[in-house]
Amino acid sequence: MTLKILSVSELTSAIKGLLEPNFRSISVRGEISNFKVQTSGHLYFSLKDADAQISAALFRSNAAGLARMPKDGDQIVAKGEISVYPPRGSYQIIVRELQFLGVGELLLKLHQLKAALQQRGWFDNERKRPLPKLPCRIGVVTSPTGAVIQDILNVLTRRFAGFQVILNPVKVQGEGAAAEIAQAIIDMNRFDLADVLIVGRGGGSIEDLWAFNEEIVAKAIFESKIPIISAVGHETDFTIADGVADVRAPTPSAAAELVIAEKANLLKVLDRARTQSASFFSQQIRWRRERMTALYRHPTLCQPHSLLAPSAMRLDDARQDADLSIQRRLQTARDRLNSHQQRLELLRPSMQIAQLSQKIQSFQLRLDDSIQSHLALKKRSFAPAALYLRLESPLCNAFQTKKELLGSFQSTFASLHPNNLLKKGYCILFSEKDDSIILSSRDIEPNQPFRAVLADGRISALALQIEETDGPHL
Repeated sequence: MTLKILSVSELTSAIKGLLEPNFRSISVRGEISNFKVQTSGHLYFSLKDADAQISAALFRSNAAGLARMPKDGDQIVAKGEISVYPPRGSYQIIVRELQFLGVGELLLKLHQLKAALQQRGWFDNERKRPLPKLPCRIGVVTSPTGAVIQDILNVLTRRFAGFQVILNPVKVQGEGAAAEIAQAIIDMNRFDLADVLIVGRGGGSIEDLWAFNEEIVAKAIFESKIPIISAVGHETDFTIADGVADVRAPTPSAAAELVIAEKANLLKVLDRARTQSASFFSQQIRWRRERMTALYRHPTLCQPHSLLAPSAMRLDDARQDADLSIQRRLQTARDRLNSHQQRLELLRPSMQIAQLSQKIQSFQLRLDDSIQSHLALKKRSFAPAALYLRLESPLCNAFQTKKELLGSFQSTFASLHPNNLLKKGYCILFSEKDDSIILSSRDIEPNQPFRAVLADGRISALALQIEETDGPHL
């Protein structure tokens, strides 16, 4: 038996045909190594374990949904399919989805929850409440045995007094910690135990701080009516609770400082105001005392009548101007009244009727004279006999002309009547087929019956022969 010799391309194509259909959807777990990011945005790396490795490619369209950029050493689960690359004769995984394991899984879960809450608007600055300026009751939700509560108490008692600290002890890590923290926040709100709440714990790994990344804690903070300061971990740590809280403090001690910051600022402002007020009032008293002394010594105040004389003169002038103004206004009003009375007299109905009567009589006289003179002129120019003679001759001539024209039309119409034409020896041919007039030799076919109408009767005939000519031939 002779073996078939394959080309490299044929062999590679055969391998491609065997591998790709059988590994369409696979999930592979391993560690990333040789990680590279191309300028095109595609990611290339190797996925390995203790005994083997395989090449992998994550294209830009699928990499856009990653919560973070992978790196060497990350433990992941890659979902995709096997693909054979003929130019290099190698096979690789085309990754469609990438999930991080271990810390990577937590980070992925953190980013997913953060994105969801961001979309809900839980991180929006518009919904964050301001801290009370002078809180009397400060609530703390944290572990009772940790250093957090001691740091908070040291800061508060060292700076001020006259307030209450209410501790609601909870677990801050481990199983059930998130539920305890959320319930503590709910209880502080339900019983109205505080004016402001500090929720936090000390630093640690992402696993240690995970209770503050749970949605149940974020929901309790979001729904809290009491303003909340989040103080979780160190300054570099950031949790979901920090984003949802009204204020984030880098440390628990800083949270205590924030609670009393307004009171400290107010006390400083009051001290400055006290000093400035004392200095201001001292200057005002000294300045006003000096001014009073100067006014007391002023010559005008020593002679009061000199102050009143100018005002008295201005008052007399004003009175005189007022009298003149009133007189002018009265005279103007009298003149306007007389003018209105004259116009009113002219507008009386009796006066207007008399004027109109005179106008009517004058117009009647002129009209009568005009009519009489016009009638006399018409009587002189009107002569019935002459007018009749002038109208009779043209009318008779026109009538005779129209009569002759009508007779001519009647003769013409009579000569054109079909019966008169038939009497002169003509006839009209009708087709027996459709009873239509035959106007041309092309309107009838051989052996077709037709009918001839004469002046005194009809003749039925058969067309035996048809000849076409250029015109009538008698």
